[in-house]
Amino acid sequence: MIRIAIGIGENKDIKKASDIFKKEKQDVEIILVDNDDEIIKAILDENVNAVVRGSLPASGVMKHLNKEFDDISRATYINGNGMEFLLAPVGIDEGQSIEDKLKMAIHCGEFLKSQSKIPKIAVMASGRKGDYGRSNEISKSIDDSEKLTQLIKEKTDFEVINHYILIEQAIKDKCNVIIAPDGIIGNIIFRTLVLVNSWPSCGAITFGMDGIYIDTSRDQNTDGYLRSLKLAYLLAKI
Repeated sequence: MIRIAIGIGENKDIKKASDIFKKEKQDVEIILVDNDDEIIKAILDENVNAVVRGSLPASGVMKHLNKEFDDISRATYINGNGMEFLLAPVGIDEGQSIEDKLKMAIHCGEFLKSQSKIPKIAVMASGRKGDYGRSNEISKSIDDSEKLTQLIKEKTDFEVINHYILIEQAIKDKCNVIIAPDGIIGNIIFRTLVLVNSWPSCGAITFGMDGIYIDTSRDQNTDGYLRSLKLAYLLAKI
């Protein structure tokens, strides 16, 4: 029996998704929780195979996990319109340093390799290479993207390309990891693709911990939450 804990907040579409999922899978036990403390308890419980945030707030959970584990990061898994990629950072307070984004890129690449997939990483910036000098912020973002690209090349065997601001080219090139300039931009990319343009997302996979925790948006719909439950189930089975 696979035991999955899910968080029930104001958006009740997660409850609808769990009811559908229980009908589809006979070997699943769903545990409903309604607060951060219970989510954290479930994540740390060896008898719970996977946890899905559902529609509860995320900040308290991530703060606790960052204290509990030394190497936490997360990436949203997007698979729509024939595309499949991990997007990070997606939390608005994440990816504030080159070191943070390097960790995310390595985690994403290692996860894909564990799924027998070949990582192809796109590093993003806040402007084209030719936009250097238009503002201090843009120039710093371009410098950071070039440093990050070089570090990924030095520390891994992953294919990595600096696509600067050209996310459309990164997607066209079928990069399966996209590293945004920071968590604010990553969050906007997620909301634009998934919540506005309805690209399917399975939620954000959390790396650097022993258990399985799928982070989800509080604004997701029933189908989106169902995809997150299916991902949690598949990872737990593996």
